[in-house]
Amino acid sequence: MDALTKNAVAETFLACLERSRHVTQPFYYWLLEDVLPEADVDAVAALAIPPPQGTHFHGRRETNNATRVFFDPETQERFPPCRRIADGFKDERVIAAIRAETGAHLYGTRVRIEYCQDAPGFWLEPHTDIAAKKFTMVIYLLSNPALRLAGTDIHEGPPGHAYVTTAPYGRNLGLIFIPGANTWHGVGHHPLRTLRKSLIINYVSADWRDTFELA
Repeated sequence: MDALTKNAVAETFLACLERSRHVTQPFYYWLLEDVLPEADVDAVAALAIPPPQGTHFHGRRETNNATRVFFDPETQERFPPCRRIADGFKDERVIAAIRAETGAHLYGTRVRIEYCQDAPGFWLEPHTDIAAKKFTMVIYLLSNPALRLAGTDIHEGPPGHAYVTTAPYGRNLGLIFIPGANTWHGVGHHPLRTLRKSLIINYVSADWRDTFELA
């Protein structure tokens, strides 16, 4: 059963990537629908992991590093859906398809998956991802209409980091971009007023320092 479900994660994503909408301005990104199997979206959104408490919102996730949750081996052991998703994105067919579609350099990379439960007041300043991240995908998990404008904000670069648009937040929708000098993005152009759940899936370089985060 696990093998079948793992294959379902890979197969569902491969079909999603084929249907993705490629946007070229102000940088290349891809908008996604039906990213994961429906049962896995439900399972992850319902994980028995309480939202972090006592968080501080200063525009950077690393401010709250102590409360962040990753699909590390321990979390995968506790929650089978986390293992299924991690295994799906280790599938060589998935890696090959991402490389073919986006041009991402994924040779020798490792999978890093973060489970985010962002509380009202959360925001991220416009930023670009560090060079060790070779691929970034955000998968949104909830269907709450109040979150429709709570997706990832797309910005132009300096000096003004002008707001361009927001990737639509919705259940099993997503966004891909390949980190680079111009991939300015954030969260918070539209204030967050309710809990926002998402997955951030990265392929990171083999020398990633915080190995405890890896799947």
